[in-house]
Amino acid sequence: MPGEQNSAVGEQAPAPARKSAQKRATATKGAKGVSGSESRLALVRRARRINRELGEVYPYAHPELDFRSPFELLVATVLSAQTTDLRVNQTTPALFARYPTPEDLAAAVPEELEEIIRPTGFFRAKARSLIGLSTALRDRFRGEVPGRLEDLVTLPGVGRKTANVVLGNAFGVPGVTVDTHFGRLVRRWKWTDEEDPEKVEAVVCGLFPKSDWTMLSHRVIFHGRRICHARRPACGACPIAQLCPAYGEGETDPEKAKKLLKYEMGGYPGQRLAPPPDFPGRPAAPLGTGDTDEAQGAV
Repeated sequence: MPGEQNSAVGEQAPAPARKSAQKRATATKGAKGVSGSESRLALVRRARRINRELGEVYPYAHPELDFRSPFELLVATVLSAQTTDLRVNQTTPALFARYPTPEDLAAAVPEELEEIIRPTGFFRAKARSLIGLSTALRDRFRGEVPGRLEDLVTLPGVGRKTANVVLGNAFGVPGVTVDTHFGRLVRRWKWTDEEDPEKVEAVVCGLFPKSDWTMLSHRVIFHGRRICHARRPACGACPIAQLCPAYGEGETDPEKAKKLLKYEMGGYPGQRLAPPPDFPGRPAAPLGTGDTDEAQGAV
């Protein structure tokens, strides 16, 4: 991993992950019992077992955007497109200090807003979306973020993924969030071959009870960011390798795979500056302190 490592690198993974890994077969055994002719019932059982075991590995899974209100989560999620949650979290403190309400953000001078959100990339388009959605909240929803998907997706820059993030984490309404990590992993696990996010969402929702949808999303995304990377997944350190049809696409040697682990699994800070109390890693650093995405092993 590029950048300076902190002293925790090379230490053991957090206790929940160690306990879970010790209970199961080692990664080097591969994906037993997963075949190309898997029945629907077998698929559902395997998918739900993966979810249960990820729940043991990541009992602290949570949205990795810092927020204190539905409005802050909505804005942060829009900003998170094509960048890391870490970069968003490092940017939003100044943003919300300047524009704490939809009314304030709706009245923002575009050039001033663009300068604040520049670190997140695509800042001109994002500024238009933020001003547009804030104007809609002010004019159509009395300055409040609506708690219905059909209303959220009418806001500029807000699609189903963003709407499900806000509903699941700010309103307690179950939803499956299909980001790039989620889509990659469910295809590797052969839950679906669909590429379209809405079709992936529909298929995955059919495999699980509604009550599981939000936490399932967090666990899968956590796993994609920490172990099952797009390039060089850490197969040899994966606690669900025995359930994965794609085992072997990445590094299978346990010691080499261990070096690929990200964030708290590899001894690095997480993505949040203000993580939940039960987060086992350490918080990320504010923008401009030298604790960059690269130094933290961000993906």
